[in-house]
Amino acid sequence: MKPYMVGWSHLPFGKHPELDLEALITQAARGALKNAGLAAEQVDGIWLGQLNGGFVPDNFCASLVLQADDELRWTPATRVENACASGAAAIDAACNAIEAGRAKVALVVGAEKMTGISGPEVTRVLGNASYVREEAANGLTFPGIFGLIAQQYFGRYGDHSATLARIAAKNHANGVRNPYAQMRKDLGFDFCNTVSDKNPMIAAPLRMTDCSLVSDGAAALVLVSESLADQFPRAVGFRARAQVNDYLPMSLRDAAAFEGPRRAWAQALDQAGCGVHDLSFAEIHDCFTIAELLTYEAMGLAGPGQGERVLLDGTVYPGGTLPVNPSGGLKAKGHPIGATGVSMHVLSAMQLCGEAGDLQVPGANLAGVFNMGGSAVANYVSILERRH
Repeated sequence: MKPYMVGWSHLPFGKHPELDLEALITQAARGALKNAGLAAEQVDGIWLGQLNGGFVPDNFCASLVLQADDELRWTPATRVENACASGAAAIDAACNAIEAGRAKVALVVGAEKMTGISGPEVTRVLGNASYVREEAANGLTFPGIFGLIAQQYFGRYGDHSATLARIAAKNHANGVRNPYAQMRKDLGFDFCNTVSDKNPMIAAPLRMTDCSLVSDGAAALVLVSESLADQFPRAVGFRARAQVNDYLPMSLRDAAAFEGPRRAWAQALDQAGCGVHDLSFAEIHDCFTIAELLTYEAMGLAGPGQGERVLLDGTVYPGGTLPVNPSGGLKAKGHPIGATGVSMHVLSAMQLCGEAGDLQVPGANLAGVFNMGGSAVANYVSILERRH
């Protein structure tokens, strides 16, 4: 039985001192059930995407979702973690349960509370999603890891600092139109391309504007089996799903080749029976601008070292032949780890249903979603289309 998204919710991302993790989770869950028009007692299983890792003291969070509605009590609930791809991993697990016939209705919540600890502690928690003995233990942070990847790319294909600035400027301009985005400010190319007091170098060659934001946030969606899909006013299905995991140690692979994302995109597009240029838009994982640049090449929009071209010719901008991150991406929207993959699917479903408001891509009928964990280690690609 194929799974279909029939309801969803999305909280604004940002710094929310007034909301703890429980509040983020329960608000998102209630919103998705209400949007789907489903009673909580109809839910067969719950999946929570969340990294945690020390952002909050609570290590056992799956059953917090039950507190969204008393009728969820006794419902099986599981927390799913796959680093920054925890949200997509939770969706994938729920889809697997529906396809296996173990559930007809699934509730998926992605949530993270990141701003309750200090900046250095956030950096430490995220760094522990690397291969610790070789990377975090030797002082590498995730900006440092992606800075190394950018250095490798620049070493092969020349200095692309301006290319990264174009990506940052594009996504910040897109984020202005996104009511859920943490930063709704058009920074402009010149600001993003200039090292300054307000845009310092974080991990050369990555500047602050090349790095995604630390955020609190949550998003949720309801999945139903194909046998129930026609009972809902709109249903968005998975034309294809792919997961590819690579080695965790960067020492065992060419991190700048993005081979895991490349394989995930190839598998998903092949399964969907379409090419990348058949997509109406894509929401992709720009934890750092170099990740978006490498994903252009991994998804087949450009050849190795040629990703800059799709910026220069307008392909990935609003109005281009394949807008990328019309939401503003992680760069402007924010990156509450466990919520990110769910957010991408929710916003893509809204696009396909013509409900994206100022973000709407005209005539959107086929979406590509790419959520990545670590340095291209856990890679999930979905190809989405509307059933009705």
